[in-house]
Amino acid sequence: MSRRTPSAPLLVPARTAVALSLGVAIAGTAAIAAAAEPNYPITPEQRATAKRAAEAGVPLSEIKPDAPDIYTVKSRDTLWGISSLYLKSPWRWPELWGMNMDQVRNPHLIFPGQVLFLDKSDGRARLRMGQQVGAGGVSGDGKLQPHVRAKDIAFYGIASIPFNLIEPFLNEAVIFETNQLAAAPRIVATQEGRVILARGDTAYVRGELGAEREYRIFREPRPLVDPATKQVLGYEATYVGASEYTVEGGTRTGPDGKAEIIPATFTVTNIRMEAGVGDRLAPVPAREYTNYAPHPPAAPISGQIVSIYGDALTAGQNQIVAINRGLNDGIERGHVLALYRNGKVVVDPTETGRRKTWIKLPDERHGVLFVFRVFERMSYALILSVSEPVSPGDLFAQP
Repeated sequence: MSRRTPSAPLLVPARTAVALSLGVAIAGTAAIAAAAEPNYPITPEQRATAKRAAEAGVPLSEIKPDAPDIYTVKSRDTLWGISSLYLKSPWRWPELWGMNMDQVRNPHLIFPGQVLFLDKSDGRARLRMGQQVGAGGVSGDGKLQPHVRAKDIAFYGIASIPFNLIEPFLNEAVIFETNQLAAAPRIVATQEGRVILARGDTAYVRGELGAEREYRIFREPRPLVDPATKQVLGYEATYVGASEYTVEGGTRTGPDGKAEIIPATFTVTNIRMEAGVGDRLAPVPAREYTNYAPHPPAAPISGQIVSIYGDALTAGQNQIVAINRGLNDGIERGHVLALYRNGKVVVDPTETGRRKTWIKLPDERHGVLFVFRVFERMSYALILSVSEPVSPGDLFAQP
C-alpha cells in the first residue's frame, strides 16, 4: 500500500535571502508527515556534523570550484551523484544536506523536482533546498498550497547510489558462514532426464523443505579465504537461478512392500546459468530495498579485498567485490571506503655494488567502495570509482 507523504518544502533562491519555513510550506500536513516519514538510520556522528554545518555552513575550500549555484534534482539522480557536484569528498554528505538542517530534517527525503540553491557568503557555503514556487517558477504568480505525495518514498525519493547496480546482488550474492549448502535440498532428477534445465522445466528435489514456495538454486559454494590470516571467512555460493515449489514429496509403500521415496517437484522460474542434477536449493529471503545513505566509518578500519564476484580476475567501476570485514568489525551498510593499491616491493636501483636493498613503495589510493550488504565476517561492496583494475589482496581503509 502506498503511503502519503508531504511535498517538499518551498523555497525561493538564496540570493533573495528569503526562505519560506517548512511549517508554512506544508501547513496542515504535520500529522501526515509524522506518520509517513520513515525512520532511516542516521548516526549520531552524521547528526553532529549536520548540526555544525547548519550553524556555520561549510568552508568554501570544501566546495568544488564548479559547484552549481542552482540545481534541480532529476529522476535519475542519486545522493552520491549530487554530493559529488558540490563536495570534494562525496561521502561527507551530512555537510551538504546539513547546511540547512531546519528544512532538511531527513536527508533521505530528496525528491526529483526539488531545487538546490547554493548560498556563498563570508567565506562559507550553505545549501538551501525546496521547490520552484508556482507554475511560473520562483518569480511566477502560481498559488501556494499544501499537497501530498501518494508514492512510497523508498522508491520515489532519490537513491543513495544507482540502485540498479546492486539490486540483482541483494538476494543473489550470498556468503554463508559455514558450508551449509552441503546439507541443503538438492536436485536429484530432471524432466525427461534432461542434462540442462531451462526456464519452465521441472526439477525433482530431495531434502528437508520448509513452507516457502520460492527457492534459489545455487552451485557448489567456494571457500573465501582471508588474504592476511588465510582463514576461511565464509562460503560464496554461485547463483544459478530461481524455482517454485509446486508438489510435495514424501514416501509411499511400493508393490513389493518396501518404502519408495518420492522427490518434491519444482518448476524453474528463472535461470542465470545452466542448472542440473546436484545443484542446491535455499529459500528466497525477503527483498531488501533500504535506501541507506553513504557515510564513512565512525572509527578507523582497514582490510583487504578477498574476491571479485563472478569469474573475473580483476574488477573495475560498478563491479562487486567481497571484503574481509563485516558486522563483527563494525562495518555497516552505506559505509564508504577508500581503495588502495598495495605498494610494490622493488630493489633500490641507485645502490652500487653487489648488495641489494629491497624497498616497499607507498600504498596508493585509487578508488572508492560503497558497502551494500554485510555478513558476520565479510561484506559485499560496489566499486563506485577506480583508476586501475582492482585485484584480490588490494587494501581499503576509511576515506
